[in-house]
Amino acid sequence: MEKNVLWYRDEQVKRTIENLSKHNMDGYYADDEKQLLVLLKELINEDSVVGVGDSMTLFQTGIIEFLRSWNITFLDKYREGITSDEKKEIYIKNFSADTFMSGTNALTEQGELYNIDGNGSRVAPMLYGPKQVIIVVGVNKIVRDIDEAEKRVRNYAAPIDAKRLKKNTPCTKLGYCIDCKSPERICNDFVIIKGQFNKDRIKVIIVGKELGY
Repeated sequence: MEKNVLWYRDEQVKRTIENLSKHNMDGYYADDEKQLLVLLKELINEDSVVGVGDSMTLFQTGIIEFLRSWNITFLDKYREGITSDEKKEIYIKNFSADTFMSGTNALTEQGELYNIDGNGSRVAPMLYGPKQVIIVVGVNKIVRDIDEAEKRVRNYAAPIDAKRLKKNTPCTKLGYCIDCKSPERICNDFVIIKGQFNKDRIKVIIVGKELGY
């Protein structure tokens, strides 16, 4: 990466981590997947219960396979042959997990998490329940403020995710959000996390790569 671009990114990450701390959330930085997995082994206790939310980032970084192979109880919503009822049961168990992991749709430099969800199963455990929440996010998802976060998600992340899920929504035809009323709409829950009562319950790991949508 060109040195001036690298300087800009490093300053952006530094500001974001400092502001996360002001909101009682812990910020970390990992250069790549190798450093990320080393950090996760420090943050997650063996023999603990770990759940995850829908996240392309967790797949791209190898976290899903890591959790499957590590000495933990993994609430694996992606396992082969899982039924709809079994998945719903996992969603409930996630609330009492020792650790819940997910990506995020956007992270502001002010230290805020911005997410849009379809049925709430990803954002709900972020808000309440698990003892620890670990968010993994690529540097491409850092934005200036909440306004930029909403624009990013509505007009970039959500249409791409709807396309991935093969949804018959206007955004999969137009490439941007029109705040539709489609029955297949995936933008139902809009959640901004600005801080936490419980210090360091939420830990945000920024990875120096483009990850997810």
